[in-house]
Amino acid sequence: MRFSVYQESHIGGRKTNQDRMGYSFTRDALLLLLADGMGGHLQGEVAATIAMQTVGALFQQSANPYVKKPERFLEDSFFAAHREIHRYRAINNLPETPRTTIVACLIQHNTAFWAHCGDSRLYWLRDGQILARTRDHSRIETLIAQGRADPSERATHPDRNKLFNCLGAPNMPIVEISRRASLQAGDVMLLCSDGLWGVLPDHVLAQRLQNNTIVRAVPELISTATGIGGKHGDNVTALAMMWESGSSVTDPNTITTNVLPVGTITTTIQSPRAADLEPGDSFDENEIEKAIEEIRGAIEKSSRITSRN
Repeated sequence: MRFSVYQESHIGGRKTNQDRMGYSFTRDALLLLLADGMGGHLQGEVAATIAMQTVGALFQQSANPYVKKPERFLEDSFFAAHREIHRYRAINNLPETPRTTIVACLIQHNTAFWAHCGDSRLYWLRDGQILARTRDHSRIETLIAQGRADPSERATHPDRNKLFNCLGAPNMPIVEISRRASLQAGDVMLLCSDGLWGVLPDHVLAQRLQNNTIVRAVPELISTATGIGGKHGDNVTALAMMWESGSSVTDPNTITTNVLPVGTITTTIQSPRAADLEPGDSFDENEIEKAIEEIRGAIEKSSRITSRN
């Protein structure tokens, strides 16, 4: 694999930064990960950290040197992170469970897979065009899908900040998995929190990433969004990856993984503490199967409610 990657986060106008981001890679697999702790709930930054640690640790266990079942891995690791957040609440006897949104992208064999819960987004861009974008799990997106709100109301609707899906909620999360995406040289994957996309339109994100390398574009986007948000602005976080072909001109920021020794894992994701992730506890197969059945039931129930409306 050959790619360049850049990440940056700014606290904005908030007292704390509840966004978390990071990436890990082996010779044959790359994981991009971003979580946005929900500020309306207790210790959102803790939920985001636990989610990052859990998914990151499971990637390190599973990528030998690539993940055998990528879609299953994304779903299972999100469920595991959800349970770890609830276990943190129980251990610390908190009055409520911390919550976080999350988006992840797994790339291997020239193919990308991604998953998300909430409104942290992923954009797949090529030549300045957005090929795909995650759909926010929010009230306003549901209203737009039902024809009860116009897309132009995304930035102004009173329910625009209401989410129905996240990690840490009382119910199991709905993990939305992408279709498989075949990458070409020059493709960009952008993961970002709502502090970025909430103030910058999609076409601005696409234009900036087309006109500059990600090493230049991401800091410019962060700076612009922070300036617009001002003293009351949200945390602003972005993680971008540009895919490169084997014949592309060598760039000092390019990572070439085929030179890595077998078994090597490089990561910017903080390792979990023993209390945060215990072997055999957070990734038990029976629990995963039960969780999958629960989530399928939740999706079916949600579909019935939507059809009645």
